[in-house]
Amino acid sequence: MALLDIIVAPDPRLKKRAAAVERVDAATAKLMNDMLETMYEAPGVGLAAPQVGVLKRIIVVDPAREKEEPRPLKMANPEIVWASEETKLHEEGCLSLPEEYQEVTRPASIKVRYIDEQNEIRTLDADGLLAVVIQHEMDHLEGVLFVDHLSALKRNMIIKRLTKIKKFEQMSAKRHPVEVG
Repeated sequence: MALLDIIVAPDPRLKKRAAAVERVDAATAKLMNDMLETMYEAPGVGLAAPQVGVLKRIIVVDPAREKEEPRPLKMANPEIVWASEETKLHEEGCLSLPEEYQEVTRPASIKVRYIDEQNEIRTLDADGLLAVVIQHEMDHLEGVLFVDHLSALKRNMIIKRLTKIKKFEQMSAKRHPVEVG
């Protein structure tokens, strides 16, 4: 397994729609495993393939809290086939928007159909944190970030802050080049 680089906003790759996976083959299963390892290392509870520069409809999630038994899910082509009318407000963050957290309203419960790592079609009923994480990661497959659910004012403030941080880091890297070997 390998750790992958997580793309940080603003980056145009995060705004692109991902393509469907034809089948989960060995390469796709390896990508799912690498994504899961990257997510755990970050640490996070979900990761979508576009966040690591792969425009495929793949997500991995594990809503287990610290000291709980891991419950990883690997999903290709996830599709919400039912969503509750009841909604819930939940504070969300994102590995592609580090240190940013905002409350987002989403359906409280969902039923999702997907292809697992063995190329089997599965359905899953989810509520609570699992439902939030799946919906959040599925948004990435459409080029949607959680800040896109916020007011334009809040979204623009967050993106502006991340842009400044990125520029500062780029300037700092130019001033302090890393010596190699």
